[in-house]
Amino acid sequence: MGTLVNLNGRLVPPEEAVVSVFDRGFLYGDSVYEVVRTYGGRPFAMDRHLARLNGSAERIGMELPWSGERILAEVERTLAAAGNEESYIRIVATRGSGPIGLDTSLAVDPLVLVIVQPIHLPPREAYEQGVKVQLVGVRKNLREAIDPRAKTGNYLNNVLALREAKAHGAYEALMLDTEGRITEGSTSNLFVVKDGRLITPPSAVGILEGVTRAVLFEVAKEQGIPVEERDVRPADLLAADEAMITSSVREILPVVRVGVNGDEYPIGAGAPGPMVRRITDAFRAWARRSVGLAD
Repeated sequence: MGTLVNLNGRLVPPEEAVVSVFDRGFLYGDSVYEVVRTYGGRPFAMDRHLARLNGSAERIGMELPWSGERILAEVERTLAAAGNEESYIRIVATRGSGPIGLDTSLAVDPLVLVIVQPIHLPPREAYEQGVKVQLVGVRKNLREAIDPRAKTGNYLNNVLALREAKAHGAYEALMLDTEGRITEGSTSNLFVVKDGRLITPPSAVGILEGVTRAVLFEVAKEQGIPVEERDVRPADLLAADEAMITSSVREILPVVRVGVNGDEYPIGAGAPGPMVRRITDAFRAWARRSVGLAD
C-alpha cells in the first residue's frame, strides 16, 4: 500500500514518475486537475469530477487526450494496484511539452497523470473543535482575467493567500474580491448559517464551484434546510450563527473563529454548532450511499 502514479497509462512508483521540464504544466501552470477521495475504496462523485475536468479544459481551450471513460478506467486500475484502504486521487492533464513559449500551438504530447496515495485527513480535533479562518489581503483573481470555474494549475494567488493565513495561525484563508465580498477559501468553499438557513457566495462573485458544495445543496434539500446563494461580506461572517468550509477531501469543517487584520473573533458560540453537525452527518450518509455502501 502507498503512493502510486499512473503516467500516461504506465503505473510507476513516485520516484520514477518523471515529467519533462519543458512541460507547460510545469512552466506556465497550463494544466487542469481534479482531486477525488474514496469511500470504502470507491471514488466519490467521479461523474461530477470528470464533468468539471472536461469543463475546465474547454474553458482554457485544451483538448483532453483521454475520454472520461478512459480516465475512470485508469483511476480504478491505479486504485486497485495501490491497494490503500482509502485514497486521495489527483488527476492532472497538461497541454503538453514543446519549445519554450506562451503560444499554445507549440504544445505537443499532452500528458495525463493520476496520483493515488493514502488519504490524509485533518486531525479529529479539527472536526470536533472547529478551525480558524483568516480574511487575507490577497484578492481573488478577476473573473475577467482567469475564469474561476476552471480548476487549473495556475494557483499562485491561492498559495499566497494560504501563506498569509498560516502566518496568522489560521487553518484556511478566505479571499475577498475587489468589491470586498468573500469569495472562497484557498482550497474550499464557504457556508455560513443564519437563522436556520445555509448561505454561500454565488458563482457570480468568482468561485470554483466545488463538488462538495454542489452535493450539499442536494443534501440540504433532502433535510429540508433552506440554502441561499448571495453575497457574503465580512460583517455577515462575523454575525453568523455558525460557519463551515467544504472540500472534496476534508468534507465539512466547522469554522469557529475568524481573523481580521490583527484581531480574532468567534463565530456564534465559538464552537461547532448543531446545523454543521447535522449537515455533516447527512453528507457522510449521502456519500456512502452514492458509492453503494450501507449507512
